[in-house]
Amino acid sequence: MLELNWTFIVMLINFLVLLFILNSILLQPLLKIFKERDDTVKGDLDAARDMSTKREESIARLNRELSEARSKAKEIFEVLRTEGVQKQKEVLSAAESEAVSIIEKAKVEIRADAEKARQALRADVDKFSDEIVRKLVKV
Repeated sequence: MLELNWTFIVMLINFLVLLFILNSILLQPLLKIFKERDDTVKGDLDAARDMSTKREESIARLNRELSEARSKAKEIFEVLRTEGVQKQKEVLSAAESEAVSIIEKAKVEIRADAEKARQALRADVDKFSDEIVRKLVKV
């Protein structure tokens, strides 16, 4: 059968002591480092997911704000365009009425000048006819 001798017991004790020493010096610190690394990786992945979520929310918020700004700008543009068209109509109407009044004044002045010219010509016609008659009578 199996004989137990003292070298076997010494080797067994030596093995157990070595196992205990290696466990406390090497194995436990390695397991602790692996656990810390695993926790760090999980924390970083969670942080990355949070950042990705925040990024998506920020992009959605920016798109929403951009859309609102575009619609406000479009409304302002339409209001300003309408005001511009109205102002243009007012200016054109004022210019047209001013032009009509200037034309009317010009017509009145032309009529007055024409009447003065007619009267001057009538006076001249009377002079010319008197002169023609005198010249004919002298002949």
